Amino acid sequence: MNKLTIIGNLTRDPELRTTSSGIQVCSFTVAVNRRRSSNADSGQPEADFFRVTAWRQLGEICSKYLAKGRKVCVMGPVSVSTYQGNDGQTRATLEVTADDVEFLSARNEAGEAMAPAAAPQQSASKPASPASSFVQVDDEELPF
Repeated sequence: MNKLTIIGNLTRDPELRTTSSGIQVCSFTVAVNRRRSSNADSGQPEADFFRVTAWRQLGEICSKYLAKGRKVCVMGPVSVSTYQGNDGQTRATLEVTADDVEFLSARNEAGEAMAPAAAPQQSASKPASPASSFVQVDDEELPF
């Protein structure tokens, strides 16, 4: 199974594009700090950078609510690709195709509450309470 979960901060604002077939795609980069740093003397923690691609509605939501510096949790399959750098060296990059994105920053700059990307919308007029989601069932109605 190829499923990666990362938690980190966006290194830049998300970029939303539309493919030629009209599908929305959002791209952003997440920096994930390493727990142990071999460069502890400099005081700067080492980080790994993951390119993230979110498609369709998830991409639109990410583009709307995320910004540089926001903390996110991204889950999805990861792939490795290589490219030739400007200096001629071959480099590798890790890309995650987001299945789920959780917004971990408490609020955005405008002070509005941030909505989770994968959470279903509930009616604002009647919030669901744990007690209202249960239905009383008689023992005689059970099939066993």
